[in-house]
Amino acid sequence: MAKKINLRDQVRDYLLKEMTKGTLDLGKTINLAGVSRALNLSVTPIREALAQLQQAHIIKAVPNRGFIIAELDVKEAEDLYDLVASLEVMAIENREFNETDIINLKKQQEVFENAENAIARIQADMEFHRLLTQGFENELALQLLHDLKTRMFFYERAFMSNDSFYNKSDNQHEAIISAIADDNVPTASLLLKMNWMLILNYIKKKLTE
Repeated sequence: MAKKINLRDQVRDYLLKEMTKGTLDLGKTINLAGVSRALNLSVTPIREALAQLQQAHIIKAVPNRGFIIAELDVKEAEDLYDLVASLEVMAIENREFNETDIINLKKQQEVFENAENAIARIQADMEFHRLLTQGFENELALQLLHDLKTRMFFYERAFMSNDSFYNKSDNQHEAIISAIADDNVPTASLLLKMNWMLILNYIKKKLTE
């Protein structure tokens, strides 16, 4: 039984990485045979992994087509960003930050600021937020965040190519780091919530244009 779970998780991790690399697109059917060849696995753990991703609302099953990455939706975006913001606020309010954490956040902020393209910038932003929450001891919440952010990636890849918009996010990241360094977690939490809502409002505007 343990072997089956490990194979399923191997497939799941592979698919999530392919999504965040941008090699799996919205509305496209996930090719089971292709995944099977890439990982040298039978279709059984692949179907199990796809079912798990469906439960996490990262993909959906379509009759006569199989599993696809769902198109973007305003209501989903609202639910997605609100939930991620709430979970991250809970995480930073229930973990301890030390000097190494602050240094790592500052270094990652530099990576974010110096990203050379939209995909690199999104990935750097996601890593910044991962570092914010990594000390949280609720493993279920962290796994849920990971799943939600995989879906979130598609929203950001579709709309977050505007460099001028990211200047606002730069300022918020720096303010979050400063508040954490000052041991002012309530302010950091407020800024973190504002950061996600800024992105959500921008995406909602783009979705309804």
